[in-house]
Amino acid sequence: MERGWLQVGIALLFLGTAQPWPSPSALLSRTARVLNFFPIPVSEECKAENGRRTGICLNAYECRITSGTPHGPCALGFGVCCVFTATCGAVVENNIVYFINPGFPGLTQGSQECTLLIKKLAPEVTQFRLDFIHFNLGQPNRKTGVCDSDRFRVTGGSSHDINICGQNSGQHLYFDVENIKDPVKISMNLSKSDLYRIWEIKITQIEFNSRAPAGCDQYFLGEKGVIQTMNYAINGRHLADQDYNICIRQEEKMCSIVYEPCDDNSFRIGPSYSQDDEGSGSGPISNSIRDSSPDLCEDKIVMACDTEDFISPVGSPGLCDLLRCGNTFCSGIEGPCRIETSTKPFNIRVKFGPGSREESPEDNIGMCLKYEQQPCT
Repeated sequence: MERGWLQVGIALLFLGTAQPWPSPSALLSRTARVLNFFPIPVSEECKAENGRRTGICLNAYECRITSGTPHGPCALGFGVCCVFTATCGAVVENNIVYFINPGFPGLTQGSQECTLLIKKLAPEVTQFRLDFIHFNLGQPNRKTGVCDSDRFRVTGGSSHDINICGQNSGQHLYFDVENIKDPVKISMNLSKSDLYRIWEIKITQIEFNSRAPAGCDQYFLGEKGVIQTMNYAINGRHLADQDYNICIRQEEKMCSIVYEPCDDNSFRIGPSYSQDDEGSGSGPISNSIRDSSPDLCEDKIVMACDTEDFISPVGSPGLCDLLRCGNTFCSGIEGPCRIETSTKPFNIRVKFGPGSREESPEDNIGMCLKYEQQPCT
């Protein structure tokens, strides 16, 4: 690509060679005039000069009239890296846009409703990817997990809506927009006047040939990584009314995947199976855990597991269960453990109920898992 731009630049320099060779100052002036109107491919991404944000390579004039901000050169100096940001009340139609709170990078306070409308750039766009660079809103109800003070919503797509709150910096979500014509609506519904919030969300429009697999709300790449449920944070609590799929791309020459908790306390999805209402071990078991079966848990994780690959703390095979809840990752086992599966694709389903019960937030922190793909043998 750079060779192509170099050839174009040389051609421009030699335009009108029948005339006397221009002085350096005249040449610079003429080149500057050409740059403003030289067609730059709008589909090319570029990095801002500080390396922090991603923009689109445009000529300076196009960047200015589309309300972008130039952040350094691109295309061998023939264009500028144009970064687009938007806040409350905007209507945008860009490959990449950063949705920020009023006053960003400062905090915003007060009750308000902040909306952004995003139009599809082309019919070939089938997904939006939302990267939560900064995302700190009010916490959900500590006992139920319901987002009853702040709520982030994405509506108008061809799949289910997104509804989250709390702390989700570093997370991402995909939102299907195939076959839609109206703009997608992104809303921040902030009801408490005494809370401070901050958000910076990168929204990327993705064409069909680059999309995440169908049904994947999160899509992770790489042989190893970390997966967390939404609002997995210090003093956080997993959110109610969540149903989404986490997918991991199977990497080349990898045939299975191992999951294990990030630490001893990083799997807390409801009370222990054996815990009674009073916490003594002798009282009646609550409705969510009666019969000691994860089938009856209102909040659960669904993930494949190969029986022969399940590793218990003592090294012997354990019993695999597709459903997982309670405060231990491995069914009926206290302490660290891991599971391995060769079932493909590598997917985890998060299925949390509507928050109709009040429970201890300490029992409902959520899930943090480390994963590592294993080579074929």
